[in-house]
Amino acid sequence: MNRETLLQETVKHIDIKKFDVVELVEAMSQTAFQGRNLGRAAKIYNEMLQEPNCTIILCLAGSLFSAGLKEIVCDLITHNMVDVIVSTGANIVDQDFFEALGYRHYVGDPFVDDEFLRQQRIDRIYDTYIDEDQLRICDMTIAEIAGSLSPRPYSSREFIQHMGAYLEHRGTTTQSVVLSAYQHQVPIFVPAFSDCSAGFGLVHHQWHSPESHLTIDSVRDFRELTQCKLAAGDTGLVMIGGGVPKNFAQDTVVAAELLGFETAMHKYTIQVTVADERDGGLSGSTLKEAHSWGKVDKTTEQMVFAEATLALPLIAGYVYGKGNWKSRSGRQLAKLFNQPQTSSLAV
Repeated sequence: MNRETLLQETVKHIDIKKFDVVELVEAMSQTAFQGRNLGRAAKIYNEMLQEPNCTIILCLAGSLFSAGLKEIVCDLITHNMVDVIVSTGANIVDQDFFEALGYRHYVGDPFVDDEFLRQQRIDRIYDTYIDEDQLRICDMTIAEIAGSLSPRPYSSREFIQHMGAYLEHRGTTTQSVVLSAYQHQVPIFVPAFSDCSAGFGLVHHQWHSPESHLTIDSVRDFRELTQCKLAAGDTGLVMIGGGVPKNFAQDTVVAAELLGFETAMHKYTIQVTVADERDGGLSGSTLKEAHSWGKVDKTTEQMVFAEATLALPLIAGYVYGKGNWKSRSGRQLAKLFNQPQTSSLAV
């Protein structure tokens, strides 16, 4: 077994357009346990799409795109089924942008010798492999983009738009969430932007440009996402996992109130998670708990205790199959902010 043998079989992304799961999900909604919960969550998402004034915020935690779910999110963007994305950096940079540069994730083995993988410069995410040498190129591409921009504070949303501009200028043909969001004016927020490949690239950028470098302003992220909430009218949250993206999106209600604006709680909310609520951790805290904080309306909410690679294809496949996206217009909320100029970086 060698490096070339391990990096052969690529992870394939699921195409929800190829399957009709509507009847299956509706049948599940008439069963029990998590089947019923998933069916109800899918129907709530469909209600969001049917309501003319509902803005949909998609929250993504964990490592979803390395696991084959990237194309699903691309379809949600291009078919006007999501208006704002709040995500961990791993999904957006290490996985989506990484693949947009031409690299892939590979089918792996969770029981392999990890010391052997380290020696072979292969990183493991459970049963998925990543070429460490290619990941370093991704890191340095982020550093190059940063070096091409004016040295000032940026929100993660603004910097990710520059990443989308870079991919468009590069002529990227691989499906990409960053590129699709850039082209459809869907803002992407990564509140913990340094906690991913972007962090390595930005550390390199700042280290080698100590007197003139850009920074990422997480407070500006919070302000901008709150602006999205204020401009949105009714809002619906579709949360895959929990953690920072979940809390960041929910907190916009409280932030708006503190700024003196009257704004409604998130009207619709669904969350897919495997976390337990009993330890007080954020990822497992229920939506009913969030209601006590004034963040989520408890009338139309649903927890689904299931793993994302099982639940998201069914929920997204259901709303795609129902077809209500066909008469829905995208909100194009990125237009709320001054559009960045295309990066001057030569590609």
